[in-house]
Amino acid sequence: TLGYNDISSFTMLATQIIMAFMMLLMMFVLWPRASVSAKRINEVLETKPSIVDPVNPNVPKKLGTIEFDDVSFHYPDAEENILEHISFKANQGDTIAIIGPTGCGKTSLVQLLDRLYDVTSGSVKIDGVNVKDFSQKELHSRIGFVPQKGLLFSGTIKSNIGFGLDSQINDEDIENAAKIACADEFIEKMEGKYNSPIAQGGSNVSGGQRQRLCIARAVALKPEIFVFDDSFSALDFKTDLKVRQNLKASQQKATKVIVAQRIGTVMDADLILVLNEGKLVGKGTHKELLSSCELYKEIALSQLSKEELGL
Repeated sequence: TLGYNDISSFTMLATQIIMAFMMLLMMFVLWPRASVSAKRINEVLETKPSIVDPVNPNVPKKLGTIEFDDVSFHYPDAEENILEHISFKANQGDTIAIIGPTGCGKTSLVQLLDRLYDVTSGSVKIDGVNVKDFSQKELHSRIGFVPQKGLLFSGTIKSNIGFGLDSQINDEDIENAAKIACADEFIEKMEGKYNSPIAQGGSNVSGGQRQRLCIARAVALKPEIFVFDDSFSALDFKTDLKVRQNLKASQQKATKVIVAQRIGTVMDADLILVLNEGKLVGKGTHKELLSSCELYKEIALSQLSKEELGL
């Protein structure tokens, strides 16, 4: 007869055998998924980058000039161009604004400037040199790029503003950058001020605060060209105006490229580019475009009254 200890031992051993079979079964279930995932990871690791540095990179004098010469562009594997025959020039200190309907290619245009993609035809030049002739590190050091969706990292306000410049930036530079971006208004109200914690992705600050911190990060870089890709959209009109005024006063030698949906954000620019379906349908100052570009006039009248526009 089986005693209590024998039954207990049998139950324990049976359980271990069953668990082993269950683990084996789980391995068979997970193996196909793991195999597919491994192949995908290897594809990424083995993919050669499409954007590469030249053998002998050019390092021209920093001037802040921009030139798009008959630029057309389509994304990899796409059949149709998203941008066609775009040409314009900007001199040092100019403010260039880009406006147009959603999906017209505004973001794609400024991404070519930072060489996130290479043009399909034509050329993009900074300081008279094709962006393809710069090393990526040198090119990115000349451009302060603030994307549509500002990205913050876990750390402090100070570490986020000085991100990538920890050994080259001091507290005074960080505070000055925050002041220009009007971020000091809410930073000073925080208990830890510039040492206040920031959660991953900036989830513990509002959208407007996140945008201002990203603008401050670009200012801290001290670039010769600023690119603001709809970076004022979450700011109220008063703060939007104040940030642009601060940038104009403190960054007089820097060239500024602003992508925006608001007429109020672009109307003071030295040159406004109006895009529609990837084509440049208008180019000039606010006053010139009101009389020469029907699309710009429609956008302006949808946001401001005729009296506000002086019509």
